[in-house]
Amino acid sequence: MVIGLACCASLLAADSLAVEKARARVANLQGLLAAGAVSARQVEQAEISLIQAKEDQLIDETVYGELAINELTEAQAQAMRSAAQRRLVRERTKLADAAKLVSAGVAPRSSLLPFEDDVDRARRTVSAAEERARSLTDLIAQVRAEEASSEPPPEGVMQGPMPIVTQFIGGMKFALATDFKQVVLAYEKHFDRKLLISARGQTALHRSLGFDHRDRVDIGVNPDDPEGRWLISYLEKAQIPFFAFRASIRGQATAPHIHIGPPSLRLRNLD
Repeated sequence: MVIGLACCASLLAADSLAVEKARARVANLQGLLAAGAVSARQVEQAEISLIQAKEDQLIDETVYGELAINELTEAQAQAMRSAAQRRLVRERTKLADAAKLVSAGVAPRSSLLPFEDDVDRARRTVSAAEERARSLTDLIAQVRAEEASSEPPPEGVMQGPMPIVTQFIGGMKFALATDFKQVVLAYEKHFDRKLLISARGQTALHRSLGFDHRDRVDIGVNPDDPEGRWLISYLEKAQIPFFAFRASIRGQATAPHIHIGPPSLRLRNLD
């Protein structure tokens, strides 16, 4: 479990109160162990509780927090999924232990209800973590598809009657900080709903994959849906460069989307 936490340590900005308390307890017991006042087993149990407190914080921040998908990395997503799965195992173990007491006639059947609720919550957490991990996988595929299509032929990459990728070079240098606001305002005025942004500017994901996504933004709309057709028309009129992705590239299962700005190239030196 320590390995799983190590790969996501950078994700947790600060320890939660529960983690701080668990760490203080470990330090206290380690001191008592040195004095011969407690057993090594007690220290081990406290260390396990600390690990679980860190995993609970990880789940809170990555599954239920406000962290955007594109601020996760593949390693962090795997740690999130593993932590959620281990929580489910722990809750099922607690339920099984409690069920033994009921079978032995030591506890009433109603005593299982809190444990069953905890198992149900843990199962829902696993489902939520898996869904976020799938969303990250789709986004990773998008990033790699963009890199694979960074220099498509003018007519796009063909598959059937429609190009998989359509590139519009445009006549202006797109600046995310200034030009994108006008795109958002025009879209929201036309459709009366928020524009679905899947990745804006350089993100932790793009950096971890080695791609330059500065002054670029990905929009989660299908180019052939009404929203996508409107957006493409708007970008063409405004001479804003874009790529319209209709399907997977090189066998990768990426969702259709529109990439606004120049292609995402390999990083050379951002620092």
